[in-house]
Amino acid sequence: MMRDLKLVCTLCALPYCLIAQTPNAAQTPHTAHRMVSAPAGTARTHGPAFVPMTEAERLRECLKNVTSPASVLGAAASAGIGQWRNSPEQWGQGAEGYGRRFGSAYAQNIVRQTLIFGASSVLHEDDRYFRLGQSGFKARIWYAVRSTFLARRDDGTSRFSYSRIGGIAGASFISRLWQPATTGGIENAAANIGTSIAATAGFNLAREFLPDIWHRR
Repeated sequence: MMRDLKLVCTLCALPYCLIAQTPNAAQTPHTAHRMVSAPAGTARTHGPAFVPMTEAERLRECLKNVTSPASVLGAAASAGIGQWRNSPEQWGQGAEGYGRRFGSAYAQNIVRQTLIFGASSVLHEDDRYFRLGQSGFKARIWYAVRSTFLARRDDGTSRFSYSRIGGIAGASFISRLWQPATTGGIENAAANIGTSIAATAGFNLAREFLPDIWHRR
């Protein structure tokens, strides 16, 4: 039990360490697609102020994250890794085993995006990724990784993304309900949280460096 708690504490502390190591993390500029001039006295990043998402835009973003090719590819990759590791063992191999793993991964993404949608709406967080662009290779890598843990506020500044990290954690625990009992427990859920966060960082790197077809609009 102590080992499980230490693992969870380490995962929870990681984003705060990443944010604290970069000066002025809350003021890192994003390249937003919709901009207006900032009202007097409003905190702002470099350039014009950020325009918050409407609820309709937030819902469209949620649906896109559930139905996009990237979400299907992510579930397929996760199922492939599970097939290679034969995890969960009870699901076996072959097409049937792969289908179960794919369905589980895809269902977990649906749960995650639903939780993120609800929490981001309540907390007024924008979890979209905004490309940094021209700034140096190392700076862009660090920006993409750190953005995994950050969300935009309504005033355009950045903060720890409670909705994204909470959604990832919640979906990891909820997905234990339909998986074999051997995959339950804090340790397995914590490992899944870490894998999901790493995958999110990987997608951010792809959005930062690959052609525009990979970028969110």
